This record gives sequence, structure tokens and C-alpha cells, in this order.
Amino acid sequence: MIKTLVFDFGDVFINLDKPATEREFLKLGEISSVSEIQSLNKRYEVGAISTQELIISFQTLVPEASKNEIINAWNAILKDFPKHRFEFIKKIASEQQYKLILLSNTNELHIKWIAEHVPFFEEFKSCFDIFYLSHEIQMRKPNTEIFEFVLNQNKLDPTETLFIDDTKENTDAAASLGIHTWNNNPKTEDVTSLFTTKSDIL
Repeated sequence: MIKTLVFDFGDVFINLDKPATEREFLKLGEISSVSEIQSLNKRYEVGAISTQELIISFQTLVPEASKNEIINAWNAILKDFPKHRFEFIKKIASEQQYKLILLSNTNELHIKWIAEHVPFFEEFKSCFDIFYLSHEIQMRKPNTEIFEFVLNQNKLDPTETLFIDDTKENTDAAASLGIHTWNNNPKTEDVTSLFTTKSDIL
């Protein structure tokens, strides 16, 4: 019996355009390798570098770009947050049948953008018992340590826990610890179909 639902954020609740950040940075100037962007992202997502350090790094990579252009390119990945998904989690929270946890690889600039552009963000956040962002806890998926941290901090039984994420390497890591998973496809599936898709365990 599932007692805890652990949700990813991007492409589960808020829609993402994952190639957009690299695409927008390449418009700002020639970058020798997109792997540099990916490396900065991983470091920034775990709080290893500050927002200021991130911006300075990009000013080195694309010196002709302004600070605002860099921030806008960085946030280009973020799209809309369909309200029906908010209403879905709000309903689950009101029923108090499950412990609700959000576990997201999210950095400071992205969460700031979301807070500024999603009018119901604070109410959405309040639906969860715990709201884990990678840059705050200094761990990121798919490293198993982040799942072990969530299990231990909340005294969860993995066999009573369901993790929902759009990235297979993340759900594979969770499954390796005995956690039930749903690797949702954001192009064909919606989180609001959770209780239909995973009816066998819910």
C-alpha cells in the first residue's frame, strides 16, 4: 500500500523545453562546447556555485551577452504550468490520504522565475508536506544519495513510496532502492492520470 507520493517538478507539473537553454545561449555567441553549459548546470543545481558565479561564468563564455540576456537564456527552459495540474495536487492534499513530497533538480534562478510567473506557486508549494529543491539540499537526481536522504529524513518505507519523474535515469535510481516508480512521458501522459496509470498499487 502506497503511503507517500514523491513528485518531480519539471515536465510533471510545469512544462519544460529542455533544449531551449542551449539553443538560446548559442544565439548569444559561439560556445565551444555545450557540455560547458551542462557542467555549469550540474554545479549550480547543487548549490556548488552561486547565481553570481553562474552569470560571471557565462559572461566569460559569451562576453557580448548582457546579464539579462544570460538570465533569460537560462530560464528559457521554463514554459507554462497548467492549472489543472495544480488543482489535481490540491485535491490530493485536501484528502490527506498520502504524505506528499516534491523532489526537484531546481536551481535558484529557475525557482525565482517560477515564483514570479506562476500566480498560484505558493499555494502549490503548500500542498506538499516537504518541498526539496536540489540547490538547497546540495544533492541532485539521479544520485541515489538524494533518494536515501528523502527516505531517511522522512522515515519512509520504500515499498510504501511512489516516485513520479519524467527522466528514466531518475526513476531507475529510485527503483534500485526498492521505491515504486512511474516514469511519465510528458508528451503523451499527464500527472493527473496518476490514479489510472498506477491503479495497481494505489
